Amino acid sequence: MRFSLKRWAFCALASAFSAATLAAAPYPDKPIRLIVPWPAGGSADTIGRSLGDALGKRLNTTVVVENVAGASGTIATSQFTRAAPDGYTLLLASSSANVSAPHLFAKVHFDPIKDFTPIGEVALVPSVLIVSVDSPYQRPAEIVAAARKQPGKLSYGSGGTGNSGHLSGELFRALNQIDVMHIPYKGNNPALTDLMGGRLDFMFDNGAIGHIQGKRVRALAVASDSRLKALPNVPTFAELGMPDMQLTTWFGLAAPAGTPADIVGKISAALNASMSDTAYADRLVAMGAELRKSTPAAFTAFWADELERYRRIIQSAGIKVN
Repeated sequence: MRFSLKRWAFCALASAFSAATLAAAPYPDKPIRLIVPWPAGGSADTIGRSLGDALGKRLNTTVVVENVAGASGTIATSQFTRAAPDGYTLLLASSSANVSAPHLFAKVHFDPIKDFTPIGEVALVPSVLIVSVDSPYQRPAEIVAAARKQPGKLSYGSGGTGNSGHLSGELFRALNQIDVMHIPYKGNNPALTDLMGGRLDFMFDNGAIGHIQGKRVRALAVASDSRLKALPNVPTFAELGMPDMQLTTWFGLAAPAGTPADIVGKISAALNASMSDTAYADRLVAMGAELRKSTPAAFTAFWADELERYRRIIQSAGIKVN
């Protein structure tokens, strides 16, 4: 009995010491998972992997990118909300999955506000109005004029109902009070093919920088508040007299709800420090993104504002995804 009591006491002491050691372990002391709710190879994946590399350097750990695609990013996002709030599972949040999808789908399995701890903005990727190189349209106003002369005849394509290209097209239609036909495709590439072949009159895309620079399509305007570094000669809609024509796909970093403030602060500092990483910044700028620096509080406010703004756009256009 005496031996058993001594053994129990030793085990209890060892267990307490182990728990204290773990509690005192500096964050992070193991690899971090970064969930990217989109397939490998796309713009979100490029941003996620670039971000993972940059964060890993500053947090002195490995950031493992995990692609989980499906349902406009909502499958991965829903799974993410069930992760432990310990800073070891992060999400590449986006306007598509986090503020657009909750209004597009009849039901998503997460609360767009309560289930997340916003850490900071990462990048904005503005929509760009493009036409074929043989198109007669040189300015957005010319598309508007043509659409008013022939209501319902002009068509624009997108990578699918509810994606950024579709929402941009609907915002353009509503602001200019024109009647144009939306043709959804299963991805942006088939839509681009038909645009270049003259089967579409215009489209909005945020991943066509290479096609624009290669002169395979012509860019007419950028839906952001400033010109893109990758497209310095393409004006913004505001410069052309359409200041409300702004729609960008944004990406940010989030942790599960309940993540401790000190961990959030450490990740936020690493995220903002990454902006000075030339390789990271150049990679994002080359793909048409604008880097963003913010705080958890600023990103939280931005997230809430965007949720309401997208609600207005989607409800006004009557867009629903089954």
